[in-house]
Amino acid sequence: KSETPAPIVYDYIIENPPFSGARIMRKESEQKKDIADTFADVKGAGNLDYVCCWYKKAAEYMRGKATKTALVSTNSIIQGEHVAILWKLIFGMGIQIDFAYRMFKWANETADKAHMAAVHCVIIGFSDKNSLQKEKFIIDESGNRKTANNINGYLLDMPNVYIENRKKPLCDVSKMVFGSMANDGKNLLIEESEYDHFIKYDPDSKKYIKQIVGSWEFINGKKRYCLWLVDASPAELRKMPLVTERVGAVRKVREASTRGSTNKLAKTPWLFGEIRQPKDGHYLLVPRVSSCYRRYIPIGFMTADIIASDATLLIPNASLYDFGIMTSFVHNAWMRTVCGRLEIDYRYSASLVYNNFPWCSPTAEQKAAIEQTAQAILDARANHPDSTLADLYDETFMPADLRKAHEANDRAVMQAYGFNLKMSESEIVAELFKLYENLSYSTAK
Repeated sequence: KSETPAPIVYDYIIENPPFSGARIMRKESEQKKDIADTFADVKGAGNLDYVCCWYKKAAEYMRGKATKTALVSTNSIIQGEHVAILWKLIFGMGIQIDFAYRMFKWANETADKAHMAAVHCVIIGFSDKNSLQKEKFIIDESGNRKTANNINGYLLDMPNVYIENRKKPLCDVSKMVFGSMANDGKNLLIEESEYDHFIKYDPDSKKYIKQIVGSWEFINGKKRYCLWLVDASPAELRKMPLVTERVGAVRKVREASTRGSTNKLAKTPWLFGEIRQPKDGHYLLVPRVSSCYRRYIPIGFMTADIIASDATLLIPNASLYDFGIMTSFVHNAWMRTVCGRLEIDYRYSASLVYNNFPWCSPTAEQKAAIEQTAQAILDARANHPDSTLADLYDETFMPADLRKAHEANDRAVMQAYGFNLKMSESEIVAELFKLYENLSYSTAK
């Protein structure tokens, strides 16, 4: 007599799933379909990386069992929107994180060292919260092992906190906005190589041509221009043949769009689709995307006559104090934890990073110290006029005076927060999360 075999019960699930970022998978791909099927009816699932399917499937299997799972994956799953989408769901299924290696570089095994790629990875072990696993621990970036009471979705020893998109800043600080979006089929843009030709054959256009900066131009010191025709009258526009040609091309592009909002913009083809440029003064520019290999995101002041594109974020009329806080290691540690990623590079977000950032409450003396160290950073940059921000913020070649200025600024900001100067990055972030919770609670009352 045949007997039905007993179901296989696993003690451990150990896997190194393939990596495909949410923004590099094609919409119609099998991987996108897998995500849609695995996370059916989960809001925001389209923003998840492919590896998240492994976590969800493992969690489903482990519920009510003693099975344990450990997965190697890119650290994107503990950053940005992933935490509020994935880990809120996983923890809601009764799953806990038992241990975590917070972050380490994993290079591929190619023999060609020149083309060796390194990604930042994490290892996460998790199980049903009713399992026998009681001791929890975290291995930090320096390889130190620490016992934890609870490991949250950011792999920090603290309660489960979820940083979600916020429309307004948590603290009483200036608003951050996107740069201006052309929506022009690149017809309002003028490359550096075109500039001389353009003003030679259409000299009246010169007063309407302005420099424009995106993240790439800002960091790499590249010149690019645009037609900024906000104050041009119809009579002036019609007298400029090359401008008329470009504006006509913009109109055609917008009329041909399948989006109704873009079609409406065809009525004003000489203007950028969205204009957020300050009319005067200065602004603080933050690149939306920058290299993950920098200790600090390069940010800086720009005057209103230089147009910020929608590849940047800006804070109109920001102060030296604002710059000092935002260029500090404290803010960059927060950014690295909660920001999204474009492949492995930082993707700064106003709604996720800036609006949720818990600012300190300095004394007058502490604020003055931060303003002084912030100015010292700008002065140190000015000492190297032949170097771009990409040059200056290369971790190998960062000039000694600039590094010293940043270190002084870091100390000033740490002291304003009341942090111990010997705290690790993960300890700094844990304290910022506590401040975030307190501020969120007080503003919600």
